Amino acid sequence: LRSCSPGRAKHTNASRRAYLVARFRDLYAQDRLDAETLLRAYISDVEMMQRIIYIAAVESFHAAKIAYRQFKIRVRETLSLGHSGPESLEDTVLDYIVRHEDLYDVQASVNEVVRSMNINPKISFPPEVDFIVINTLIRELCSVAFSMQTLVPPLDIAFSTDGELYSDTKYHRSFDSDFTAVLVAYHVWPALMENDVVIVKGEAVTKR
Repeated sequence: LRSCSPGRAKHTNASRRAYLVARFRDLYAQDRLDAETLLRAYISDVEMMQRIIYIAAVESFHAAKIAYRQFKIRVRETLSLGHSGPESLEDTVLDYIVRHEDLYDVQASVNEVVRSMNINPKISFPPEVDFIVINTLIRELCSVAFSMQTLVPPLDIAFSTDGELYSDTKYHRSFDSDFTAVLVAYHVWPALMENDVVIVKGEAVTKR
């Protein structure tokens, strides 16, 4: 194990949170559109393209959270052998993870995301093409999602389902939505949550 930096996680929490929230906004504003450009070479259906990117975001957060829990368990088991304070073991573990996030095997998470997308019944892709074509977006999403787990409190995306009641506090409507519809047909981008409060709106399409 590499050395720890006592208190690093606590002292940098606010600045790391600000950076990660801004990065999440950038992923929506720019990286998502870059991925759409790549997908247009293979898919003409706009809804399918947007569903693919949304599911990539959801699966990236899921894979990153699992990886974070496993990583944290390994670090805790190792550090507990020689831990003596003054910080609590949990604080020491978090400090270590924040200092050494480069040890996160992001490629393993990317592989898991692609595997999950390949068996998702809501999306499809030409058989000669792999979802790895949007590898850059998935990798960035996994990295941001992993880092968000090191915050206190951690950040996560909102749970959502097709056909849910549209919430103006969670989403912006896409420009091609039916603005009189009250149900979400499908999602374009997830909302970001902190302690069950929306801090960055997602995007959804509403149709009758």
